Amino acid sequence: MAEFNADQVTVARVVDARGSACPGPLLEAKKAIGAVSIGQTIEIFSGDPSTKNDLPKWAQKVGHEFLGAVHADGYDRIFVTRKK
Repeated sequence: MAEFNADQVTVARVVDARGSACPGPLLEAKKAIGAVSIGQTIEIFSGDPSTKNDLPKWAQKVGHEFLGAVHADGYDRIFVTRKK
């Protein structure tokens, strides 16, 4: 995976799903992506390791853009841009 710089991303909405197990973070991301405008980015916080695999697959399947993920202190920060 290419180097991803989270500091260069403007985030429209943050979803804190750290206390949620799969598929909770994915469901939260689905709700959040519908609440932002096309072209805006959401950031999902997740402590579930499967989320960083599930969200890119979901984004590709439904036509959004997975920007990348970075590991934070005990959780992942995952970035998806709404494309439609």
